Amino acid sequence: MFLMNSHPDHHAPLDPRDSEMLGVAAATEVERFLTFRENSAPTPLVSLSGLASHLGVGSIHLKDEGQRLGLGSFKALGGSYTVIRLVLEEAGRRLGRSLDVSELHDPEVRAVARTMTFACATDGNHGRSVAQGAELVGARAAIFVHSHVSDERVAAIARFGAEMIRVDGTYDESVREAARVATENGWTIVSDTSWPGYERIPSLVMQGYTAIVHEALKALPEPPTHVFVQVGVGGIAAAVAAHFALALGSDRPFFVAVDPARAACMVESARAGRPVAVPPGEPTVMAMLDCYEPSLVAWRILSRVGDAFMTVDEEDAVAVMRRLASPLGGDPAVIAGESGGVGLAGLMRAACDPAIREALGLGPSSRIFVVNTEGATDPAKYEHHVGLSPTAVLARAAEPA
Repeated sequence: MFLMNSHPDHHAPLDPRDSEMLGVAAATEVERFLTFRENSAPTPLVSLSGLASHLGVGSIHLKDEGQRLGLGSFKALGGSYTVIRLVLEEAGRRLGRSLDVSELHDPEVRAVARTMTFACATDGNHGRSVAQGAELVGARAAIFVHSHVSDERVAAIARFGAEMIRVDGTYDESVREAARVATENGWTIVSDTSWPGYERIPSLVMQGYTAIVHEALKALPEPPTHVFVQVGVGGIAAAVAAHFALALGSDRPFFVAVDPARAACMVESARAGRPVAVPPGEPTVMAMLDCYEPSLVAWRILSRVGDAFMTVDEEDAVAVMRRLASPLGGDPAVIAGESGGVGLAGLMRAACDPAIREALGLGPSSRIFVVNTEGATDPAKYEHHVGLSPTAVLARAAEPA
């Protein structure tokens, strides 16, 4: 499925709240926060010139978030950053003064953090980030996981000391249950999706993601002409689209939001012209994108600066995992989980479909930017799909040509 954005708000200025949260000044502050994190460094920007030649485009640059802060996904930027911000804000209220991130480990700040519990629902990666942030500041974390989250992903979250709570049903049902239990217990919900009356914290999560584009614009030889990013509830896609728009203005790239066909809540919202939920069906292999209701903030942004919406199928996601593991024309190998390469899968499908290719204006002068949003966060599933373990892929890539 492919749709050009026909919403009346398309090309309208971003809502002032979103401009403040996702602009250059905000990204600069996120970058400053990251300097206080252990093992923090810009993630690699990988040139895929062999694949670009194969697809008939000028260049493809991939930001590899599979190496972010030791957590294996871009989510490391959102949940933990938000936990830190909220602890500093609460400590500042109690202490009666403004606090800087440099004071995060002061005894009086940690004493406040010990009284706080942060909760969220997750497909795996966001919960790991919230749990890591809570451990970092000395707070508690309660993480809600739905029926389809693998035991391996649950274990990866639990190692940060979080309380793990299983919920029957889908991701969206776990979101509602997390909100209910947190409200009853006075916990702070750190969700990466928003709903009426709950927008600031998801916007802070998205603010963390602006580091991806902020870093990329420093490293790219030229700004991209086209960007393809996977959706889920929409946080990553909206943050990337908004920051490109705010940083580059009228020179912003053409932005394509890519959904799994089995969980196409943002595509269906674009079709309807308003946020809509889609009925749950068979789970998608793109587990981190197995979401059936879009974030309201993300929709507000993408209705303005999302230029096209499309879906990819199960085999597209697996094919891109294999292509990145066994690259073309001397390209470096990249470890991408089931959801990691979905934006690139969208590009590959679009480039091979004459009608979509023409609609997007893809050609030899096109400069493409995509994000690998996760590495092999479930190594067993990765090996099942690719036929090689992540270790084997890297070992093969290191062999002399």
